[in-house]
Amino acid sequence: MPEVVVAKPRTGKFNKNAARRVRVAGKIPAVVYGAGHESVAVELDPKQILRILHSESGHNTIFDVDIAGQGLAKAMIVDWQYEPIRDTLLHIDLKRIALDKMMEVSVPVRLIGVAIGVKNEGGMLDQVLREVEIECLPGDIPSHIDVDITNLALHGVIRVSDLPHSGSIKFLTAEDATVAHVVSIRAEAEPEAAAAVAAPAEPEVAKKGKTDAPAADAKK
Repeated sequence: MPEVVVAKPRTGKFNKNAARRVRVAGKIPAVVYGAGHESVAVELDPKQILRILHSESGHNTIFDVDIAGQGLAKAMIVDWQYEPIRDTLLHIDLKRIALDKMMEVSVPVRLIGVAIGVKNEGGMLDQVLREVEIECLPGDIPSHIDVDITNLALHGVIRVSDLPHSGSIKFLTAEDATVAHVVSIRAEAEPEAAAAVAAPAEPEVAKKGKTDAPAADAKK
């Protein structure tokens, strides 16, 4: 049975001070939109949202949102703002979902097994794509896509075309895009060493200029 997220509509001004008051009260400001309905500003229980985000299907989880006065609607988390230092959620966007309409989502790719190119040939596994874009009905969204890499040899490549395909999902990421490959550790190290040797020494004047220059403003 899907989890029901209770959403209490917010009234009044929707500014930073209002959002701060919602968070001080132990809730999280959010917006619910989509499926032909007007956007509604609401407040939610952050524990429910974190439980969904930390579940196996994560932000692709479909759940029921109960907006007072509007009844239940299927929804997904489509955007969220997170404060990593305080470990708190700042804002959430929920989108109403029509179960009979195709939608585009990002799905994690899991590599299963130990590549023979790593185990027996001294290579290093490099996962280039950790997510792929797909299109499917909401009920067909997989929590992840698994691919067996056991037989992946040194210099071998797994592409999107090698991922499990089915009639229920359509891959939007290019079929020839590299998902993972096994590279030679020596081949990876040599270009870095060559670059270090080839780099010309920086003129003394330039070094002094960098030293005297004021530090750049820190970015958030």
